[in-house]
Amino acid sequence: MSFTIATTAFQPGGDIPRKYTCEGPDVSPALSWSDPPAGTQSFALISDDPDAPVGTWVHWVAYDLPASARQLPEGVPKTDTISGGGVQGLNDFRKMGYGGPCPPPGKPHRYYFKLYALGSKLNLKPGATKKAVEQAMQGHILAQAEVMGRFKR
Repeated sequence: MSFTIATTAFQPGGDIPRKYTCEGPDVSPALSWSDPPAGTQSFALISDDPDAPVGTWVHWVAYDLPASARQLPEGVPKTDTISGGGVQGLNDFRKMGYGGPCPPPGKPHRYYFKLYALGSKLNLKPGATKKAVEQAMQGHILAQAEVMGRFKR
């Protein structure tokens, strides 16, 4: 068995429905994962768009998700903490929680949802940036899984 992440919102590599973007209600997609490695103490999630004109654009940062967690429901509230455990960071819209795809008109962009199984908790305050989370994760990543979707306007 290997560590995997999936969503019912779109097929891997497929189109992300408007519901999960700035052209719709902009709610986070449901995510689920399985088979984290032994020793997992927490999970961290980073969602970003490497195709943004200004460089990689961060859409969601969440961390200290409990080791027992196997999913995030659709529409996670854009608050400091996540019901059931976990903390949210700042996205590049300078807001807490999920900010959906909102690319300029043109070619499709790729949106990665990357989940990290960690051998420790990060114990960062709410509102940490992707950079801070990546630094805190160094030396603690046991496994990584990702799913990618596309969106264009």
